[in-house]
Amino acid sequence: MASPEQFNFPEEEEKILKLWQDLDAFNNCLKQSKGKPRYTFYDGPPFATGLPHYGHILAGTIKDIVTRYAHQTGHYVERRFGWDCHGLPVEYEIDKKLGIKSPEQVLEMGIDKYNAECRSIVMRYSADWERIVNRLGRWIDFKNDYKTLYPEFMETIWWVFKQLFEKGLVYRGFKVMPFSTGCCTPLSNFEANQNYKEVDDPAVIITFPLVDDPKVAFVAWTTTPWTLPSNLALCVHPDKKYVKIQEKKTGAIYILMEARLSEMYKKPEEYDVLATYVGSELAGKSYEPLFNYFESWKANGAFKVLTDTYVTEDSGTGIVHQAPAFGEDDYRVAMANGYMKKGGDLVCPVDDTGKFTADVTDFAGQYVKDADPAIVKMLKSRGRLVNSSRFRHNYPFCWRSETPLIYRAVPSWFIRVEHIVDKLLVNNKKCYWVPEFVQEKRFHNWLENARDWAVSRNRFWGTPMPIWANEDCSEVVCIGSVAELAELSGVTVKDLHRETVDSITIPSKTGSGVLRRISPVFDCWFESGSMPYAQCHYPFENKKVFEESFPADFIAEGVDQTRGWFYTLLVISTALFDQPPYKNLIVNGLVLASDGKKMSKRLKNYPDPLKIVNGYGADALRLYLINSPVVRADTLRFKEDGVKDVVKEVFLPWLNAYRFLVQNIERLKRDDGVAFTFDENAPHVFDNIMDRWIVSFTQSLLKFVHAEMKAYRLYTVVPRLVRYIGQLTNWYVRFNRKRLKGENGQEVCLKALEALYLVLYAIIRIMAPFTPFLTEHMYQTLRAFLTTKPSDLNACIHYLMVPRPDEAVINVPVERAVERMQAVIELVRVLRDRKTLPTKYPLPEVVVIHRDQQYLDDVQSLERYILEELNVKALTVSQDKQRYGVQLVVEPDHQTLGRRLKAAAKQVYDALKNLTEAEVNSFVSTGKAVLCGEELTLADVKVKYSFKKQTEGHDFEAHSDNDVLVLLDTQPSQEMQDEGTARAVVNLVQRLRKKAKLQPQNAVTVVYEVRGSEPGELTRVLASQAEYIASSLKQTFVPASQAPSAEMIIEEDCQIKGINNASLFFRILKA
Repeated sequence: MASPEQFNFPEEEEKILKLWQDLDAFNNCLKQSKGKPRYTFYDGPPFATGLPHYGHILAGTIKDIVTRYAHQTGHYVERRFGWDCHGLPVEYEIDKKLGIKSPEQVLEMGIDKYNAECRSIVMRYSADWERIVNRLGRWIDFKNDYKTLYPEFMETIWWVFKQLFEKGLVYRGFKVMPFSTGCCTPLSNFEANQNYKEVDDPAVIITFPLVDDPKVAFVAWTTTPWTLPSNLALCVHPDKKYVKIQEKKTGAIYILMEARLSEMYKKPEEYDVLATYVGSELAGKSYEPLFNYFESWKANGAFKVLTDTYVTEDSGTGIVHQAPAFGEDDYRVAMANGYMKKGGDLVCPVDDTGKFTADVTDFAGQYVKDADPAIVKMLKSRGRLVNSSRFRHNYPFCWRSETPLIYRAVPSWFIRVEHIVDKLLVNNKKCYWVPEFVQEKRFHNWLENARDWAVSRNRFWGTPMPIWANEDCSEVVCIGSVAELAELSGVTVKDLHRETVDSITIPSKTGSGVLRRISPVFDCWFESGSMPYAQCHYPFENKKVFEESFPADFIAEGVDQTRGWFYTLLVISTALFDQPPYKNLIVNGLVLASDGKKMSKRLKNYPDPLKIVNGYGADALRLYLINSPVVRADTLRFKEDGVKDVVKEVFLPWLNAYRFLVQNIERLKRDDGVAFTFDENAPHVFDNIMDRWIVSFTQSLLKFVHAEMKAYRLYTVVPRLVRYIGQLTNWYVRFNRKRLKGENGQEVCLKALEALYLVLYAIIRIMAPFTPFLTEHMYQTLRAFLTTKPSDLNACIHYLMVPRPDEAVINVPVERAVERMQAVIELVRVLRDRKTLPTKYPLPEVVVIHRDQQYLDDVQSLERYILEELNVKALTVSQDKQRYGVQLVVEPDHQTLGRRLKAAAKQVYDALKNLTEAEVNSFVSTGKAVLCGEELTLADVKVKYSFKKQTEGHDFEAHSDNDVLVLLDTQPSQEMQDEGTARAVVNLVQRLRKKAKLQPQNAVTVVYEVRGSEPGELTRVLASQAEYIASSLKQTFVPASQAPSAEMIIEEDCQIKGINNASLFFRILKA
């Protein structure tokens, strides 16, 4: 597969997609790996009611890389796509479409018709998902997918629930939950945390007069006046100090927390303190209710002061009004104090749409938030309002309907999670997370405080809860399979949705009539948390396969799933088997818009993913995402320029190295009649040090990648791979161009081509999981040179195994020497830039100074490359600092020493500055020193070179990387200046050839003419350097006076930098 001159990455990727389609490559991978050790992967199911965003693409890329790598290291990896088909996202779309506002409207319409509508849109975007996921290069099975609406999947959900039911982990009760009045349903805490907004709410302080002394009143503060009609108690902290005060201005007497007096009064002079109490002394005191709607609850012990330590002293008055149906702590305190009983009645005068019921006669039918002003007005008219203001704070909104959430008690079926917290913590530690801090902090803390899980939802489109009960729930049956339902009811079903099973009854075994199914369906998180079992219809089918491959080897999702899918998976597997459901887990961070805000379709603050793919290619997007902090669970501000830079800085250099190899293989065949072949099984021995380096460097890379991939650390692997491309193109290919082009003879050329082929063939296989398209493109060309015969087993790079490192080839001394050479070259390049001395101008000498002789020997061994690359005439290495006016200095590492020494640090800093040269040398050689009574090591300081004077006859510039010091003599001779001018001429001609689109093999004659007011000096230089110029160009180079008669290809007048009064006029003629 030849590379076109102008390489269009997206277009070439489309050709690769066609190749994979023709080969049926993914399925062939699965067939070829059948029988190999199984590697189990679970795919978290997305909803198909929307299109994939960058979060999906990122997680999908991580999953694809890891599973491709697992396949290419000898495993059988089944990759099934999953779909979350039930739940609120689907129902909300249908409610919007049909204008449904309440559950009663669904019942009037008919559950069968409503669910048919839901079913019709549930896979609305599935074709788009498949197209986009495939275009991104992800290999996953869409045909053998799993959907949470499949009857087999739903039957396993029933089985899972029955196991928990039989273990005594299921109970029925009330729970105060985030409740969406827009969608008429409770939400999980995970869902409630998705959409916070800053809002202004009313903040009121209300009086609660004591029954035994009505002139004295407790005062409580709230930002939810709509909960006041349901007030049943007040709560104080048992150990905090409370005061009875009298206002000087009004004479009113109030009780509140001493620490919160500032909430009501600006100055202590505004009141007198009459008495003080500890909170526990106020317990049991009765007060007058605000409203008479629920006065009958006095008989149960309501309208009294209770105590609990959840009351804080950082807001309000330190006295909290209690409405048990609308606050989690309120409900808990009510239960603990006995005026409400588990399973008993509950004061909850708000319906599913958020409107007051008839119990609250004054505000019946009003939406609770809209009723706030009327409630405050009524309290004011009754003399119960002390203060009314506005309070700005963050408040949760429904992520679907964009309506404010309320907290409301709902009857629910629960899983007893609190009973198994210790087991959850143990099983969490058995898993391996990347990065670890998410597991050890965020997830561990979430598990430690885990609450019982309300798994029932009063909805319609979901897996029905398999509980049949009589009228008062005194007889309850939990069904675990379709067969069990048929056995007990006499009805066999093929579908398990509500429209099918709601009408089925089961005869009572106690003679109490018939048992009917309770109405709720499962929280869709219970379904996705059960997917390891449900996707394979366990235990009804695939029992042996599942049990041999559970837990999963690998899962991956975003950090937001620590309270979602990761959590529900662990809860269910722990409850079922006391086992973690996964062994290894990668957590990615969130992808944000470029301004740091959440990506929003409404704001259009991010580019369409397909636009990016069509502009730069899927490989570029993949590599940009995974070579970023987001793979370490940090956030990424998505920037299109970042994707563009991947193409420019990684792919184009890599592609050019590959092209250079292929071009020179073709040149060898065309010019010398020699066909290059590569036997991957033969030994490859190299004498050239740069060949030995790149081969060793490649094997070290393979060793590193295998070790880090085994540890799932993509965040270390990808930067190393990208760095390798830079080393290959900027160092190996650059330093060996002449050898690769055959300028040093055929034998040398073949050896260089062998080395470059070997490492490119290795790198495309190791990079294949990361950049599947570009590596495939290169492989399809490179495989033609292999001695291995083409077959179905090697038709695609993704059929090949990732090479194992050959440790015998790793040459640490050579890698070290080249690394040191690179350090020297980089330092000298900085000096040339600093003095504006382009490399084309030769300079007399570079001096390398280092205290370690081995370092100097390494640099000396690569002298030829240093001189050629830097265009200097001599390399000198030395330990003799004094000769060049160089001395070692140590500077404090302020961060390290400051943190350790605190106030004593400054004294040590001063002592370091005053060390003599002998003391510095002693410190560096021994690695330690004692200053001001503190022992220091080299880790506490930075060792640097200081350059203070010029050496006679030289004009040295100095630069150091805090390890090695280089001195560059910047005083060139006339001969060197002439040579620099000649190099500039060569560069101008090469640019002109490129402009004329001439290929290296096109022979031409270059004719020059010196023009300008002072042509003499330039004419002299060209005459003296003519042989060098012709040799460098490998073309005839003559003055205009010797120009042959030939067809002109291109002509141009050119200026040489630094020569002001003369220019060169070039004509390039056909040879």
